[in-house]
Amino acid sequence: MNDNQIAYLCSQYPAISHTFIYREIESLRKGGMKVHTASIRKPSGLEVMTPAEQQEATSTLFVLSQPPLKILKAHLHSLTHNPSGYMKMAGAALKLITSGPKSPVKAVAYFIEAGILLQWVHDHGITHIHEHFGNPTALVAMLMKQYGGISFSLSIHGPDIFYTVDSSMLPEKVREASFVRCISHYCRSQIMRISSPAAWDNFHIIRCGVDPDLYTVRPEPENHHPELLCVGRLVPAKGQHILLEACSKLHKEGVDFHLTMVGDGPDRTSLEEYARSNSLETIVTFTGALGQDKVRSVYDRADLFILASFAEGVPVVLMEAMAKEIPVISTRITGIPELIDHEKDGLLAVPGDPEDLAFQIRRMLENSALRTQLAKAGRQKVIASYNQHNNNHGLLNLFRKELQQ
Repeated sequence: MNDNQIAYLCSQYPAISHTFIYREIESLRKGGMKVHTASIRKPSGLEVMTPAEQQEATSTLFVLSQPPLKILKAHLHSLTHNPSGYMKMAGAALKLITSGPKSPVKAVAYFIEAGILLQWVHDHGITHIHEHFGNPTALVAMLMKQYGGISFSLSIHGPDIFYTVDSSMLPEKVREASFVRCISHYCRSQIMRISSPAAWDNFHIIRCGVDPDLYTVRPEPENHHPELLCVGRLVPAKGQHILLEACSKLHKEGVDFHLTMVGDGPDRTSLEEYARSNSLETIVTFTGALGQDKVRSVYDRADLFILASFAEGVPVVLMEAMAKEIPVISTRITGIPELIDHEKDGLLAVPGDPEDLAFQIRRMLENSALRTQLAKAGRQKVIASYNQHNNNHGLLNLFRKELQQ
């Protein structure tokens, strides 16, 4: 057994909307930790990811892609390796029929997935699993812990998981985890809310981050029209409809700009229809999903970055933009005010209010000195508190402490 190795377990890895997990794993590897990766499902959009992410996929275990015979052999291995542990895991899976997901189908699926993963971790000598988001893959890790010889930890981002603490069994996941990494004070407070005060010392704030040496200061753009940029999945939580409403208001007032929206998702059709019906089709461009290498070139052309979210953890895209000295505007929700101090290193708008968002955009567009001041302060904020490699030292120390027990 290698006492300096762990596994990362994700619902989908690598994922185009969660490239920060890939970068976090790479940072841990550079710090001396051997990290194996497993994904419940095969990733979508792999063709637009970077070559490095595509290579990462070739060494990742895709649990649900295993053939039936291999699944059967994995469960026979787990049964013969530890019969009592296997039965204990089966009993824990049965409880999921009446608690948490309350679904016989999901209970069976999580049990099958746990059996596949058990043989994989045994083959590699892995004893600790880390899971991001606290989603159903954490239930699979809980089942593996019931089997014995496996511990797990969580990275909690929020906020969606905080709305379904009972059905997601978040209190149970937190209680069973060796430790919980929280990405913000807001996140930690929500975990504290559902936990005993005696457990609070087990919740550690380790922020996500970016590499300032990769996301370097972009040259000052020389655009004919001020270039606004929004990067993110096109989903209700991102508030892109509010952004388009704000842009419609500014356009009617004669404000000159162009908006690029990078990303894809279920809201794309309605967003494109809104742009057409409000005469924005010539000033709003939808690029679809782009790989990280192409996204960085889009950042280089941006005069202003905007994220009008309703619900977020602490968006890594904001850190990326700030690291490149792009002035940013976002909303006063969840952990975002921990990243952006209003009027010091960015601007914050009232969530769900297109009038206030338009006001903040106009402020930024009309004041080049303010843009420069906030952009420079934003990069310094990232360097000081959201440097991926510095922050990952804390995560490395937690993993090493766990592996020594």
